[in-house]
Order: sequence, then structure tokens, then C-alpha cells
Amino acid sequence: MADVPVPVRTFTVDQLPVDVFASNDAMSEFVAHHVRSILVEAVARQGSAAAILATGNSQLRFLKRLVELGGIDWSRITLFHMDEYLGLPAEHPAGFRRYMKDRVESLVHPRAFHYLAGDADLPQVECDRYTALLRAQAIDLCCLGVGENGHLAFNDPPVARFDDTAWVKLVKLDDVCKNQQVKEGHFPSLAAVPAYALTLTIPALMSARNVVCVAPEKRKSVPIRDALKGPISTVCPASFLRRQAHARLLLDVDSAVLL
Repeated sequence: MADVPVPVRTFTVDQLPVDVFASNDAMSEFVAHHVRSILVEAVARQGSAAAILATGNSQLRFLKRLVELGGIDWSRITLFHMDEYLGLPAEHPAGFRRYMKDRVESLVHPRAFHYLAGDADLPQVECDRYTALLRAQAIDLCCLGVGENGHLAFNDPPVARFDDTAWVKLVKLDDVCKNQQVKEGHFPSLAAVPAYALTLTIPALMSARNVVCVAPEKRKSVPIRDALKGPISTVCPASFLRRQAHARLLLDVDSAVLL
């Protein structure tokens, strides 16, 4: 389609295809069309689809365009998200349930949007409940980002495991991760950021048939460099993407500046 931007650079690192776009807007436009095509094809093939979505400032433009594009039968799509702060109520403005309700669910009305309850009385029971929901069908798509510490979801370097046997677990957030939340304006101070969160693990995220990783902006240039040029290690959890032939990494020129 003529109106869909094309990458200015395309290459592969190990098994991971990487596309670099001229701007965040161009990248977001391409990703919105790409994700729409994955969902439309899944619904046409099997009658329904399931997807995991990420939150964070890096996802805002892509999600906005995806909602605006139309052409998706959302009534046939079940949605999940990938993490939530421990103890935060559902309507907290920094919570990921609120993010997804405001930016996705209330606008497209999917078949279901399953939320991870960070304020559940029994966090491990909540992890088990969400695991059962995820395993109840094949996941067609996982859209994720890369944190400033290289995390995927809330799998920060100290707690990330490439061979995790759990699909959802309780983790302690590291200070780099918490500082990012403050800098992005979600919390007023480091002390205000919850110390723990519930997160899908890396094996759960990678279980999707298609993995689309969206990582624009110059502040992501160091973790992107480490992910693509450093060792495949939990020191930079995003490096694991290089072993995923079913994944695709989308960058803009700012996040790719150190490559």
C-alpha cells in the first residue's frame, strides 16, 4: 500500500529481522498496518485471534494509529496486557489497566480484555489465574517494547530468566526501571513507584506466533545497541529477541543511532 512508510534500513541480527524508519511517526504508521494485517489474517484463518499488548510511552503513537485505522473485527479478538504494579488499584492513572482501558478497550470493544489485577489479595493466585487465561488459546501476536534497562515487560536484568518455567510471576523492580517511570511522568518520585509488579515472563511473551517489538526514541539507543551488539544475556533481556525468528524489531533513526 502506497501510504505505508518503508524502512530506510533493514537487516538481520542472528535470527531477528530489524527495520529502521526515518521517524517515530513513520515507524508507528508501519507497525499499525503490520499489526492490523496479522490480526485480520488470524481472524480470517481461524475465526478469532488473541493478542498481548504493551504499555509505556513508546507504544502510544502505534496504538493510536492502530485504533484509528479500523478494518479489524475486534469482536473476535481477545486481548491481554503484560504487566501491572503490585498493589495499584485498577483506576490509578499510572496503572496499566487504566492505560489499556482508556487507549484500547473503551475505543475498540474487543471480545474480551483480560486484565492482570495488581491489587489482588493473593498475588500468586492472580498469577495462576492469568496463566490459565493465556494458555486457554494460542496467542497470535505479542506487541512489546524495550525498557531503558533492556527489559521486556517487567523482566528487569536481575529477575529475567530465558528458561522461566512460570508464565506470570511477581518480581521486584530495579531502580533503572523505576526511574524510567518517573522520567516518563507516571509517578512524582522514585519512592512513589511500587517496588514490585506482576509480569508475564519472557517464555510467555515469546510463545506468541508473531512478536512485534516497537522501540523508538534516542533514550532507547543504548539498550538497543546492547541487545543487538552485546552478548545474548539477561544483562540485557531484550537480547533474547535475537533467537526469535518469529519476532521483528522496529526502530526509528534515533533508537538505531548507535548501531
